[in-house]
Amino acid sequence: MKYDFDEIIPRRGTNSVKWDEAAQENVIPLWVADMDFRAFPPIIEALHRRVDHGVFGYAHVPESYYESVIRWFRDRHGLNGVEREDIIYTSGVVPAISAIIRGLTLPGDKVLVQTPVYNCFFSSIRNQGCVIEENHLVYENNTYTIDWEDFERKCADSRVRIFLLCNPHNPAGRVWTEEELRRMGDICLKHGVFVIADEIHCELVMPDHRYTPFASISSKFLHHSATCVAPTKAFNIAGLQIANIIVKDSQKRERIDRGINLHEVCDVNPFGIVAAEAAYTDEGAEWLRQLNEYIAQNYEFLCQFMAEQLPQLHVVRLEGTYLAWVDCSALGVQSSALVEHLLSNYGVWLNDGEMYGERQRPFVRINMACPRAILAEGLQRMARGIAAL
Repeated sequence: MKYDFDEIIPRRGTNSVKWDEAAQENVIPLWVADMDFRAFPPIIEALHRRVDHGVFGYAHVPESYYESVIRWFRDRHGLNGVEREDIIYTSGVVPAISAIIRGLTLPGDKVLVQTPVYNCFFSSIRNQGCVIEENHLVYENNTYTIDWEDFERKCADSRVRIFLLCNPHNPAGRVWTEEELRRMGDICLKHGVFVIADEIHCELVMPDHRYTPFASISSKFLHHSATCVAPTKAFNIAGLQIANIIVKDSQKRERIDRGINLHEVCDVNPFGIVAAEAAYTDEGAEWLRQLNEYIAQNYEFLCQFMAEQLPQLHVVRLEGTYLAWVDCSALGVQSSALVEHLLSNYGVWLNDGEMYGERQRPFVRINMACPRAILAEGLQRMARGIAAL
């Protein structure tokens, strides 16, 4: 079946964070990371069947749910050794990360992150009374790499208890290779640093790149990590609020489960359950293949547009996610001022790179997961706004 990602689905007026948050009218929102594509059709069909039942009480998570998660990550991504008891369901990856930090640290402990990185990492760490430790990624040759000497030095700090890995990396766009993941994991094992792997973007990978689950590399890594995954980002069902923590170590799992229950984020709704099972199928894999092809074409379109109309900007090479990371250093303005100028005067909303901990130079993040006509309009507004600086 051929899926239509060019279809424009009006979202304004639906209580959409992405489309209804702006005070101005007719804003083109290329900011928050949800997609403007219709969800995978079997998900919609499964939800209709559940709605038709007409009773929406407390939900039991069936064995078939666990089986679908285990099968998907084993057969599609090579993550072996996961059993039903290793999976903790919860309402989202951010609550999952917070619960893991809450369960495995004490106030004052340090959590290592690789900046620039997803902004909610910072609040999840601070909210648990922990200290953020940064291993700043090295930006050169239009991509990011790891400062290995700094990474090991930070891991050797006895106060660093957790390394919070973003794989694939948001917003740097890296899909970490197996070699890189192995090296990170070996350093963490050497210094007794537990790994939380946020792998919510795992299905969103550009052609010629391959996502490797951190926990799939070795049994030691599986037992020394907690992996956070969800169908929500890739299948555009974030509002259904369903996610999973995969953690093999039973003692760590008990502490994490306690952390989840302390703040009552242990329950999920019946729609998230049936949506996840409908997503994790062979047909769902085909839908993702076509989605990734379309996003890759949007990325090529954006790169060509930038080269022709905004050559002073530099688009970081994208390996995964649907988020373009753009270096705006040549404009000579702060990223916060640029984002405000474009939103207030030209009605296009981007993300400011400073929110991801990028303080060395100005970047913006552009969400490309939308019909190409919307992306084209947003880029045209961006070009007009930059010309007026």
